[in-house]
Amino acid sequence: MIALIQRVRQAHVEVDQETIGSIQQGLLVFLGVEKNDTLEQAQKLVHKVLHYRVFEDEQGKMNQNVQQVQGQLLIVSQFTLAADTQKGLRPSFSQAAPPEQAQHLYQEFVRLCSDQKIDLATGAFGADMQVHLVNDGPVTFSLTA
Repeated sequence: MIALIQRVRQAHVEVDQETIGSIQQGLLVFLGVEKNDTLEQAQKLVHKVLHYRVFEDEQGKMNQNVQQVQGQLLIVSQFTLAADTQKGLRPSFSQAAPPEQAQHLYQEFVRLCSDQKIDLATGAFGADMQVHLVNDGPVTFSLTA
C-alpha cells in the first residue's frame, strides 16, 4: 500500500466538473493499493499518514503532524501508484490490486482515518477525477506500509 502525501494549502477533486471533495490546509493523500496488501498494512499506513511530521513548528522545522495543526485530509484513490516502471517505456500494473480488493482497502483506509476524528473528504473510487491543489512548499512524500 502506497500513500503519496502532499502538504497543501487547499485542494479539491472534481468528477464531471462537479466538486465532490474539498479541503483547506492539510494533506492530499493519493492512495495506491497493491494485490498483496492487507487491512493490517492499511492500519499502519493510516498511523503513518496521521503522525508524519510535515508541518512547521514555531521554529520553522517540520515537527508537527496534520492533527497537531488541525489540518484536513483529502483522500483520492490512485491505482497508478502501484505501477511497475522498471522495464520499458510503458507501466505495468501487474502488482495493482484488483478493483474489488482495492476499493475495499481504500474504504477501510478512509474509515480508519475518520475514526481518528480528523476532518476529511474523498474522491470517487474508480472515477475519472480532476484534482486541483496548492502544494505548500512544495512538500511531497511517498509512504509505504
